[in-house]
Amino acid sequence: MMWNPPRKVVYISAAATCVGLACLMKDYAGGRKYEGSNRIDQKVVVITGSNTGIGKETALELAKRGAHVVMACRDAKKCELARQDIVLQTKNKYVYCRTCDLASQKSVIQFVERFKSEHQRLDILINNAGVMRCPHSQTKEGIEMQLGVNHMGHFLLTNLLLDKLKASMHVSAPSRIINVSSVAHWKGQINKEDLNSDKHYDKAAAYNQSKLANLLFTRELARRLQGKCVL
Repeated sequence: MMWNPPRKVVYISAAATCVGLACLMKDYAGGRKYEGSNRIDQKVVVITGSNTGIGKETALELAKRGAHVVMACRDAKKCELARQDIVLQTKNKYVYCRTCDLASQKSVIQFVERFKSEHQRLDILINNAGVMRCPHSQTKEGIEMQLGVNHMGHFLLTNLLLDKLKASMHVSAPSRIINVSSVAHWKGQINKEDLNSDKHYDKAAAYNQSKLANLLFTRELARRLQGKCVL
């Protein structure tokens, strides 16, 4: 007599398989973990959204390697808690919290003005911060939130810091710009007829569009900065 397993067991197995495949895909897309021991002492690094997640882990690792890390975050209190944790772990006192709300162009401009008054150079810019599949909302300037934060905010920040990045370039160690994207760009389309999602809002489509915009921006920026910065 053939045994038929309970349905809930089948469902759990299917769910576990999906989770496993998602993890494998994430690992594959992310590439191998860097195992080198290189130091970047005294190099100045700006990381957006660095109080949590990938951003915080990046700030922690670069602080361990001697960088002067500027944590550009929307929430100053959360940023300060993360900064204290990083300093305690790394014993690197050159870790700074600075307010930068990518949903406000005024905030981005103020961040850049303060950064330039405090630092003579910028070696690495890591555009990491982002929002994902959020309810329909807009930035201070009326831009759809995911497009505004994930792309437009970083677009403005990068262009305002380009002079510092170019000035910090050396033949042996060029300055770098790193734009954190997502495999979601594969499904992305630039909706020229409704770029701002004013007519219709689909949170997944809007997110995918913002990630594709990241990719297109990176490619064009790399073309224009060839020989000046590395992306």
